[in-house]
Amino acid sequence: MNACVGQVFPGKDKGFFRWLEYNDKALSLSSYPLTPGRPAKKTRTMSRPLVAYIDIAAMQHNLSVVRLNAPRSSIWAVIKANGYGHGLERSVRAFIDADGYALTEIEAAVHLRDLGYRKPLLLLEGFFSEHELPIIAHYDLDFAVHSEEQLAMLETKVGAPRLKVHLKMNTGMNRLGFHPKDFRAAYDRLKALQSVQSISLMTHMANAEVLAHQRLPVSEQMRRFEEGARGLDASRNLSNSATVLLHPEVFSNWVRPGIMLYGGTPGGRTAEEFGLRPAMTLTSGLIQILDVAEGEAIGYGSTFVAPHPMRIGVVACGYADGYPRSAPEGTPILVDGVRTRLVGRVSMDMITIDLTPIPQAGYDSTIVLWGEGLPIDEVAEAAGTVGYELMCALSMRPHIVER
Repeated sequence: MNACVGQVFPGKDKGFFRWLEYNDKALSLSSYPLTPGRPAKKTRTMSRPLVAYIDIAAMQHNLSVVRLNAPRSSIWAVIKANGYGHGLERSVRAFIDADGYALTEIEAAVHLRDLGYRKPLLLLEGFFSEHELPIIAHYDLDFAVHSEEQLAMLETKVGAPRLKVHLKMNTGMNRLGFHPKDFRAAYDRLKALQSVQSISLMTHMANAEVLAHQRLPVSEQMRRFEEGARGLDASRNLSNSATVLLHPEVFSNWVRPGIMLYGGTPGGRTAEEFGLRPAMTLTSGLIQILDVAEGEAIGYGSTFVAPHPMRIGVVACGYADGYPRSAPEGTPILVDGVRTRLVGRVSMDMITIDLTPIPQAGYDSTIVLWGEGLPIDEVAEAAGTVGYELMCALSMRPHIVER
């Protein structure tokens, strides 16, 4: 089970699923309490020096940036994928001032209800089978409806008007949602159902990080949305992080920030330029320092050959910890606040770095893989991916420490 996946088992609570573990308590030699509002506390000796520090104050600051940019909107704090790798319950505590929480996993939503959280919870992908509808009603969950199949399943259910639906329109991203020409008909079918209490309107922006995307700009998606929603007087749930930060012209009754809450950029500018602070800092230590002669190769495949005598450090972190195996030579690393680079291939448990320009580095040096002083988005770009993936890929091996 990795950091973004939990396990469920049938509980005693009327047959509903109960959440077994959702990585606020990592599978490591450190244990952390699961009680809402209580800070994590390390209780046992750690082994490897690999630690992911989670900055609750930074997460709260980033939520305030959402408020600043969308002062008239309510906020769905997106906490899917185990809070983007930061911990489900930890993220809920950090975003306690949000108006609601959005996620994709019904098990996680049920878990939060069982813990006593009563704010609105939105299932972004809706339900996957009709058997989930009683659970959704029992736990008072909002949910998306994006397909004819979901709509047909709803039409077979009769019950009290308790269901809170977010009807999704496909305005050009071509993943989920009803085409604008079919949207009004889907709305009318939902409106006719006795079991539906409320209907909100939603869509998702494909390229909001680009101010004027050549193929599908936000303005075109909004034109399609307005056309499909013409005459419908309902709450709107439209804006993701990039739309919040870069498109103030788009009004949304509810906004859905995700990556910006965790200190990553959705694109367009750096996180720092947006006024965001990193929530996760991944650090480790050196476990070997060696001198390598000119012409000697380093790591699997012998892909890196020393062009001159070099001082090499071996760091306790690899792809089994969530560091990207795709990271090439030159990917930035911080050693005691000084920038250096990755050399050689990323291994399962280790990486090798160039200590030649940092002669003072030793076994007590602090290595920052990403976070404070080294933006996660910069590391992700070097590895050919995005900060979202690095956050979510953090495995259960690093020790988690709140600060």
